[in-house]
Amino acid sequence: MKRLFFILTTIIGLLQSPVQTINAQSMEKETPKQTSAFPTGDKLPEMFSKYFIGQAYLAPLTQNKALNCPISNVTFEPGCRNNWHSHTGGQILVAVGGRGYYQARGEAARLLLPGDVVEIPADVEHWHGAAPDSWFSHLAIECNPQTNRNIWLEPVDDRQYAGATQGNEAAGLKSTDPELAEIFNNFALGEVQQYGNLDAKTRTMVTLASNIASQAHTQYRMMLENALDAGVTPVEIKELLYQSVAYVGMAKVMDFVGVTNEVLVQHGVKLPLESQSVTSPETRFDKGLALQKSIFGERIEQMHATAPANQKHIQQYLSANCFGDYQTRTGLDVRMRELLTFSMLVSLGGCESQVKGHIQGNVNVGNGKDTLLAVVTQLLPYIGYPRSLNAIACLNEVIPE
Repeated sequence: MKRLFFILTTIIGLLQSPVQTINAQSMEKETPKQTSAFPTGDKLPEMFSKYFIGQAYLAPLTQNKALNCPISNVTFEPGCRNNWHSHTGGQILVAVGGRGYYQARGEAARLLLPGDVVEIPADVEHWHGAAPDSWFSHLAIECNPQTNRNIWLEPVDDRQYAGATQGNEAAGLKSTDPELAEIFNNFALGEVQQYGNLDAKTRTMVTLASNIASQAHTQYRMMLENALDAGVTPVEIKELLYQSVAYVGMAKVMDFVGVTNEVLVQHGVKLPLESQSVTSPETRFDKGLALQKSIFGERIEQMHATAPANQKHIQQYLSANCFGDYQTRTGLDVRMRELLTFSMLVSLGGCESQVKGHIQGNVNVGNGKDTLLAVVTQLLPYIGYPRSLNAIACLNEVIPE
């Protein structure tokens, strides 16, 4: 029966409401809530509940053991999740009520809404549970019941749960603006992520870049936790930060460096990281210019040649500093760096000329229109429609339909 428990997590409220609200939420959690047409069932017995943080309920739905297909409805109170675990025979989950999360080891957490199906292969370590502010129910279908066995592992602590369920309710939206929380969650973590073929890592990286450009400190901190869970390395995060200085400016990036260092240290990362620089004061210009030309072609030489005398120093800076100091560094490949630059410029707004130039740069390094449109779509909930539509207009001008 242990194999039947699935949980999924949504979004965390970092700023809680007054005591009255907290007490009301506690009372609500104590009363089992039927979230679907299926029964809620009884509290888990101690032999199972010891592997859960919070209270869950179990309602077996099938009785004929000869069919070899046990199905149960499992209901979780808000914030409830099970330990990391695996099934030797696999498991299938069907979300039927509320909102929850599922996370496989090394992957980003996946939001589950009614109708979503999760197919869990044998021996994949994972956890699942309810959103911090929502009851959640799913059908748990046991695969290969004759030989299937649960392997229970360590609990999902508060830090892991918060990082996995980061998102729109991080500012306590559930208690103050529940309609806004629901609208944003359904759009940003549901509808938008169904568009395009960006993998979880790329989605996270371009959103981090956008957060920096938009000065979205709270969102950046939450997304950073999610990035680490999605497999983004500390080096990749630092390289994104360093590159952003050239496009956003140190005055705006400095605070994000502090936030990043704080989160990395909390994750046990020893600072400073190993250097990724490949230039010296003597080579930075030549290497930067070579990289520029590899992305944008011979037009870079023309820009140097035709710049007015009193502005040639800016072209020198672009080659030596923007590209030589930052973009020649290892840790990120040129395709990812161009996507990050595009994400920052789109999010800054008022940079349409540079956006067009880097659209062509992206195409030249292998990021086609479909990829760039998927990036704009991913950023839409965070930067709004005007900047997104401006970006799409630039895309259509540089790469006509």
